[in-house]
Amino acid sequence: MMFNTDNFLMFATSLLNYRTSKTSRNTISAAQMRAARALLGIDQRELAELSGISLPTIQRMEASDGNVRGVIDTLTKVVEAFDGAGIELIGENKVSQEGGRGVRWKRATESMSPGAGEKS
Repeated sequence: MMFNTDNFLMFATSLLNYRTSKTSRNTISAAQMRAARALLGIDQRELAELSGISLPTIQRMEASDGNVRGVIDTLTKVVEAFDGAGIELIGENKVSQEGGRGVRWKRATESMSPGAGEKS
């Protein structure tokens, strides 16, 4: 298949749109990471194991100011680890009562059960 200018521009636009949507979907702040770990009752080492990321990387991410920056695949692994553990990360201007950033349980029953977020 030959790339002419039109094909290349369509390809480049598609790639940019994919990367942008993936990045915005996986934006997470350092404060959200710490809050999500607190809800789960896990430490940084346990988050590293859950997400398949090294402990120093988790430490660097949580030491960030504001939004965590890094490799998209790394951010995706952290978001998926929290999601798999039952944590919903709330992005800026996403559906929540106040419209700000935060972290909450995906289901109301999880937050209401005795010892929710504690390790057994």
